[in-house]
Amino acid sequence: MLIFGPPGGGKGTQAKLLAEDFGVPHYSTGDMLRTAAAERTPLGTKAKELMDAGQLVPDQVMIGIVRDALKTPAAARGFILDGYPRTVPQAEALAQIFKDLGITTFTVINMDVDDEELVRRLGNRVMCPAEGTIFSSDLDDVRAGSPCPSCGKSLIQRDDDRPATVRERLKVYHAKTAPVLTFYEKLGVVVTVDASGSIDVVHREIKALVGSPLQS
Repeated sequence: MLIFGPPGGGKGTQAKLLAEDFGVPHYSTGDMLRTAAAERTPLGTKAKELMDAGQLVPDQVMIGIVRDALKTPAAARGFILDGYPRTVPQAEALAQIFKDLGITTFTVINMDVDDEELVRRLGNRVMCPAEGTIFSSDLDDVRAGSPCPSCGKSLIQRDDDRPATVRERLKVYHAKTAPVLTFYEKLGVVVTVDASGSIDVVHREIKALVGSPLQS
């Protein structure tokens, strides 16, 4: 199952819940990169060198890391892939990986949220500068300057969560990542979920749509 949607759409949250429901691993781009780097695989070592130098990890390296993750025994019964692919070339490369691994059945969950709701959501996020924990002003009754519930440090708003920055991020998403949805729509594997509701409501809607684990 691929979880697809804009920044702030709730991909990571729903992916973790679905992974627990179905007893399969949840792979996010960041997690795969960190795992590969920690395990010092050849691709992980290369990715770490690039990230440490402040450079983007190129497609060919990221595709190899995704392939390595999906061919492990842990993924044999299925998996939830979150935040990848982000471009049509990545989607085409993933299609080849699926072909090589014999994966023929999968579903793309499209998390649909209005842009202004995303601006509001991300604008309400604050972070602990010491621990990196993310909180929501809506859910956690905290705001920038409030003490972290865990360590007491003053919470901050990340620069990339400010409204003007969020709108620029969404422009990039619509220009580069949204065409991936068209790629999968042509394959007939997309189900769209109204992701503007609460976490529980969205989760129930996804479960109603997919019903049971999709890959065995």
